[in-house]
Amino acid sequence: MDYVSTRGAAPTLDFERVTLAGLASDGGLYVPGHWPTLSLDAIRDLAGLDYVETAARVCAPFVGEALDGLELRALLKQAYASFAHAAVAPLKQLDAQHWVLELFHGPTLAFKDVAMQALGLLFETFLSRRTQHLTIVGATSGDTGSAAIAALAGRANLDVFMLFPAGRVSEVQRRQMTTVQSPNVFNIAVEGTFDDAQAIVKGMFNDPVFNGRFRLAAVNSINWARLMLQVVYYFYAAVRLGAPERRVSFSVPTGNFGDIFAGYVAARMGLPVGRLIVATNVNDILHRALTAGDYSVGQVAATASPSMDIQVSSNFERLLFDLYGRDGGVTAAAMAAFEASRALRLTPAMRAQAAELLVSGRVDAGTMAQTMRWAVEATGELLDPHTAIGLAAAQAAARDGLAGPVVTLATAHPAKFPDAVERASGHRPPLPARVAGLFDRAERFATLPAELAAVEAYIADRATATRAA
Repeated sequence: MDYVSTRGAAPTLDFERVTLAGLASDGGLYVPGHWPTLSLDAIRDLAGLDYVETAARVCAPFVGEALDGLELRALLKQAYASFAHAAVAPLKQLDAQHWVLELFHGPTLAFKDVAMQALGLLFETFLSRRTQHLTIVGATSGDTGSAAIAALAGRANLDVFMLFPAGRVSEVQRRQMTTVQSPNVFNIAVEGTFDDAQAIVKGMFNDPVFNGRFRLAAVNSINWARLMLQVVYYFYAAVRLGAPERRVSFSVPTGNFGDIFAGYVAARMGLPVGRLIVATNVNDILHRALTAGDYSVGQVAATASPSMDIQVSSNFERLLFDLYGRDGGVTAAAMAAFEASRALRLTPAMRAQAAELLVSGRVDAGTMAQTMRWAVEATGELLDPHTAIGLAAAQAAARDGLAGPVVTLATAHPAKFPDAVERASGHRPPLPARVAGLFDRAERFATLPAELAAVEAYIADRATATRAA
């Protein structure tokens, strides 16, 4: 499998090199040169398989010759051995139509673990084949950072620098990052928003002097391997609800568009998906884009669902690339105009094409809280704020006529947001035993202005990875 940049000018890479690269050298995002497909028989054969074997079969076309079948299965088995539930991603039924897919049984209680635990092993495996040291840089709105650190702390040949918006993540999210004392882990609280942190990370990749000195790699969902590993649970859930004979819809709490794009990839691979519901909070740029063609940046509002407090959704570029007919030049021009004006218009034809699979819903704070109360009163399930937004959008889509089973991705354990959950439901979720003691550990992080130069200087003083001459 070869990978191409959405902006058309970067070198074509294989899976190993695209995993280690992250962002493309032309500023674009890597995607497969073509979408591989699984036959209906191959999808039927997934029924009854455990999560590791499902993942091995779904990932194999993307991995190509970078790993053989035995290596891939061994890596995946190791990645999911630490999950607290034997199913890795268990399904729970809420009512006749609605289900939740619990993606929070990994070490940091969030869906990012499902991809990150395997990504850390991919980094380690590929680095062991070469004399190379990586500087991992990432921006997080809350969960990516802790999942990346849990996967990469203490691993050889890696330094990890994680940026997060100061005061805009929950205390549990922050402490899961800042209490890790491994010498290869560095946390940076940026005095700004997630969008500011994400822009700094992209700026580092696009800075030829800095990127010429340090070998940068990404753990955000700009890294293709992250998305590939998230595609798996769409197949895993759908076959348990009757696919391919039955279409299954999914509702996804959405910020950076990575998790929902993984569902899009599953559909392109042949999974019979009814609809993919893009569930946003009041930071609704994606809802506006899909319903009115208005992809314009507004002010970020701080909410009880901080992982969705995003205006610039990096992975939306991957969808735009398909909507522009996979023309890298057209996509590059559109993204350059967007980066200059902070606005982009989707044509009616593009919106119509997207609407064949994607619908969206905007959920405000009141509806989120109401949905959290309904879930605990009607089903006994405590939901975190992000999952509640996904379920609210799913219920709204069902009222509008969406038929068939709808799976809401439960992206975080409610204990990651105890104050918000308690305010809405009257129940305070306890921390699971596997993260006990979190509030007793010392924190270690730096606070820096939201300036590229300041962050680059901090990293340059501490990173040990340098590009080989």
